[in-house]
Amino acid sequence: MAPSFKPLVFSGVQPTGNLHLGNYLGAIVKFVELQNSHDCIYCVVDLHAITVWQDPAELTKSIREVTAAFIACGIDPKKHIVFNQSQVHEHAELAWIFNCVARLGWLNRMTQFKEKAGKDRENVSVGLYAYPNLMAADIHAYRATHVPVGEDQKQHLELARDIAQKFNTDFGASIAAHGFGEAFFPLPEPLIQGPATRVMSLRDGAKKMSKSDASDYSRINLTDDADAIAQKVRKAKTDPEPLPSEEKGLEKRPEADNLVGIYAALHNKTKSDVLNEFGGGQFSTFKTALADLAVAKLGPIGAEMKRLVQDPAHIDAILRDGSRRASAIAAETMKAVKDIVGFVH
Repeated sequence: MAPSFKPLVFSGVQPTGNLHLGNYLGAIVKFVELQNSHDCIYCVVDLHAITVWQDPAELTKSIREVTAAFIACGIDPKKHIVFNQSQVHEHAELAWIFNCVARLGWLNRMTQFKEKAGKDRENVSVGLYAYPNLMAADIHAYRATHVPVGEDQKQHLELARDIAQKFNTDFGASIAAHGFGEAFFPLPEPLIQGPATRVMSLRDGAKKMSKSDASDYSRINLTDDADAIAQKVRKAKTDPEPLPSEEKGLEKRPEADNLVGIYAALHNKTKSDVLNEFGGGQFSTFKTALADLAVAKLGPIGAEMKRLVQDPAHIDAILRDGSRRASAIAAETMKAVKDIVGFVH
C-alpha cells in the first residue's frame, strides 16, 4: 500500500428487507469493531438494490430499516459516516468512468452474476451485470484502503483492485502531471475475519442463510423477538450424534459446524473454545445455551431497531448528515478524476 493513502474503511449493505443473523455476523459486527481502529464510511447501497425490481414503498422502508440496524448494533453516525448511496451522485458518475475502464471479459467471469441471473440471462437488467463496477466506484469514490467483505464478495473486490490498477496504469502520466504521484487509487484490501463469516441456513447447513428462503425458520431476523429467536434455535436442523470435541469432527457435519460457528461468533470465541465446553454433550444442551446467548445478544438490537424505525424523521436526518459529509469527500475525488481523465469542468 502506498504510504500516501490514509487508512479508510468502506462497506455497504443492500436495503432489500429482512436483515438477519448472517448479515449481522458476516458484516455488521465487523463494522462496529472497526470503528475503534479506523475511520469508517458505511453505506446503505440503494442503487445496488434496484438492479432487481423493488417496490418503491418497500425500498423506502428498507433503507430506513438498514440504517436503524446500523445504529442499533452500535455504529456511531456522529464519529463515522452513515449514508445512503443515492444521495451522493459521485457513485454513479464514477461508475460510468469505470464502465469504460473495466473490460467485458472481467465482468463475464463474475460468478455471482451467473448465479443471480440463472438461465434467463438475456432478461436481467444491465445494472445487475455492471453491478461490480458500481461497487468499485463505491469504494474508490473515497479512495478507501480496506473493505470488510464476505466470502461471496471477494471476487468483486478483486475486480475493484483490477479497475484501480488499470486506471492508475492507463492514466499514469496524467496522474503524475496532476501531482498525485505514481497512483491515484489505492488497491483496497479485504477484511475477512471471525469464525462465522458465512452463516448457513438453520434448515440446511449447505445453503447460505438468506432472506429469500421460503421458510422463516431458516434464519433469525434482526427484528425477531426473544420467543421467535429461541424457537428457531430449538428447531434448527441437527444430526443425531453428540457434538465432537475437536474441530476436525465438524468437517462432514454442516449443521453442527454452522451452529458451533454461530455460538463462537456471538460469544467472540473460537470453534475450539466452544467444543472444549460442549464437546461430547447432546445437542439439546448446546441448543439451550445457544438460544439463551442469541436472545441476550440479538433481543436488544431488535427492540432498538423497532424504536428507531418509528421515528423516520430522525433516521432521515442521520442519512442527510452522512450524505453531506460523504459528498464532501467524493466530490474531491471526482474533481481529481475529471482532471486526470481530461474532462473540462
